[in-house]
Amino acid sequence: QVQLVESGGGLVQAGGSLRLSCAASGTIFSMNFMGWYRQAPGKQRELVASITSGSSAYYADFVKGRFTISRDNDKKTMYLQMNSLKPEDTAVYYCNIYNRGNYWGQGTQVTVSS
Repeated sequence: QVQLVESGGGLVQAGGSLRLSCAASGTIFSMNFMGWYRQAPGKQRELVASITSGSSAYYADFVKGRFTISRDNDKKTMYLQMNSLKPEDTAVYYCNIYNRGNYWGQGTQVTVSS
């Protein structure tokens, strides 16, 4: 079993920054994929960025150049640095890991005011 706990969400003005963290606990295998997803009210959950255990990253077009995903395997923690935030980035952000099973965190709210 794997547990994921997100933190770092909050309210920020447009143009501001936030850093999300996702701490994993339990048995984490060396080969895994982690990612950040988000879900805005009335919309489907969408992939924001993902990162392999070797730190190869993928970004959705709508965050390229603004968000940076990273991970610290020793700390079993993944991060999402979000810069130049826009009101349309407002959503609940979820941490995900595929680790011989698919696991989700409880989500953290990010609200960007205009």
